[in-house]
Amino acid sequence: MNFHILTLFPEMVMEGLSSSIIGRAQDAGVVSVRAINIRDFTDNKHKKVDDYPYGGGAGMLMQAQPVYDAYAYAVNTMSTRQKPRVIYLTPQGSVFRQEMAVELAREQDLILLCGHYEGIDERVLEEIVTDYISIGDYVLTGGELPAMVLVDAISRMVPGVLSNRQSGEKESFTGYLLEYPQYTRPEKWRGKKVPDTLLSGHHANIEKWRLEQSLRRTRERRPDLYRSYEQDRERK
Repeated sequence: MNFHILTLFPEMVMEGLSSSIIGRAQDAGVVSVRAINIRDFTDNKHKKVDDYPYGGGAGMLMQAQPVYDAYAYAVNTMSTRQKPRVIYLTPQGSVFRQEMAVELAREQDLILLCGHYEGIDERVLEEIVTDYISIGDYVLTGGELPAMVLVDAISRMVPGVLSNRQSGEKESFTGYLLEYPQYTRPEKWRGKKVPDTLLSGHHANIEKWRLEQSLRRTRERRPDLYRSYEQDRERK
């Protein structure tokens, strides 16, 4: 899978995605990540990519031309001729969820557009963007951190990225439930003991215990997810 990130700060993106699981996935050729500097496509000799918004208002706005030309470059250098999905990271978008990561992991190419300042000229958004996604109801200085979040979450769902296939299937938010508590050695630490069920070797009892813990944890910490879980069960 190929990620193409349109950004004003390519070094921030690439440094953040060059280590750990995503870095190893790139080294193995399972995913590729490239950052395309929008400033490289401006007609302004000073590499300026923003200007004052029409109608007045605070802050500056990214101009349409360099964003569009960076997008066109990304598309023209892809191995496929199919028009890719373009995600604009914005607080105005749909809140990113695990099911979105699963869906987007099926794409061969994804373009992630990082805004800055007060946003981007609406005309280029209308021209190229297919999806508007937010990582939460708060405002950041730019779209780079949200783009990195998406790359990480989506990459985990790409076959071959995780060494254990179950790691991507059985984790928090799968089936609306949070993940159960987990423990490792030693069996006793600061007076706290690993639950006896996990030491029993009885796989059916272990699975039952894990489900019970997931249900309890979801009810307590994310009642909204628990309601979705209940509604999903009623539909089945």
